[in-house]
Amino acid sequence: MFKSEAASWFRIYEMFKFQSFHMYGIIGSALVIGIICTYCIKHYKIKSFYGETIHIQAKAKGYKRYLIGGIIFGLGWALAGACPGPMFTLLGAGFTPIIIVILAAMFGTYLYGVLKDKLPH
Repeated sequence: MFKSEAASWFRIYEMFKFQSFHMYGIIGSALVIGIICTYCIKHYKIKSFYGETIHIQAKAKGYKRYLIGGIIFGLGWALAGACPGPMFTLLGAGFTPIIIVILAAMFGTYLYGVLKDKLPH
């Protein structure tokens, strides 16, 4: 992730300003691979490592929760300059100020756990 520059603040900044295809290419290829893997799991009835059938539940219809969650995630990503994967990559690469962002993300996850019953799902 570090070598592909997916953890680079500059690359993320370029993406949000629509100046470069680099990050869109990485995200798009991950999306395509995820779709193919999900299709294969469902179509070929692939089992888990424990021999159990993998069942992927359908999501409820609606866009409100995805819109709100996407906006919150995107704002956090834009403000921090990193999404969850690159945060730990940056920490491993020795960029210690990212610890503040990791702690804030952990607090946000905790806050979601506290408020989840009151949020639209």
